[in-house]
Amino acid sequence: MLRVNDLHVHYGGIHAVRGITLNVSEEKIVTLIGANGAGKSTLLRTICGLVRPTSGEIRFLGHDIAGMAPHLVARDGIVMAPEGRKVFVNLSVYENLLMGAYSRVDHREVRGDLDRVYSIFPRLRERARQPAGTLSGGEQQMLAVGRALMAAPKILLLDEPSLGLAPMLISEVFRVIREINNQGTTILLIEQNAMAALSIADYGYVLETGVLALSGTGQDLLCDDRVRKTYLGEL
Repeated sequence: MLRVNDLHVHYGGIHAVRGITLNVSEEKIVTLIGANGAGKSTLLRTICGLVRPTSGEIRFLGHDIAGMAPHLVARDGIVMAPEGRKVFVNLSVYENLLMGAYSRVDHREVRGDLDRVYSIFPRLRERARQPAGTLSGGEQQMLAVGRALMAAPKILLLDEPSLGLAPMLISEVFRVIREINNQGTTILLIEQNAMAALSIADYGYVLETGVLALSGTGQDLLCDDRVRKTYLGEL
């Protein structure tokens, strides 16, 4: 469905992504783990069109989207819920969700997707008229994911969805990610919580300073001694 082939990205003099090749298969959960500065967010931002690659291919459903404008990438079906949530704090929850569907003209399907988001996140229905800035951190994360779903993504990119959340809310976030995937949405996930991410992933990649260091099924990586020592805190 999505293939990144020999991708290189520079920020000024920094070679942030160095020849990464990876695949995301349809209706799977694929996760990227690695330390801060490994290039994970840069990779997602490049796939979304927010950063232009130096070289390499990003092929989605058979055509190369590398360097395509972000709104066109989103229209094609690749949508990101960014790190830090970035909700519109002065708009209501309902208005935030509608912003996710701003480019859609299929109003009946938009209404159906709104009902779907409310079924996944009942708290958002309860707070539909409440300003987004008054929500808790966990509720804002729900809203950011719900807003992305309103764009009807074929692939949902999640950048650190558990960042800053309490352990109980982290468990809820990963339960929801699995539920969204079970409903047919392909997910590419960046996550500092390697244990939680690999536990739900069909496949995973480990990035180190812009280079792909390891790959395998989520369970294989959970059992890999290098992963356990470096990312799971085991000796």
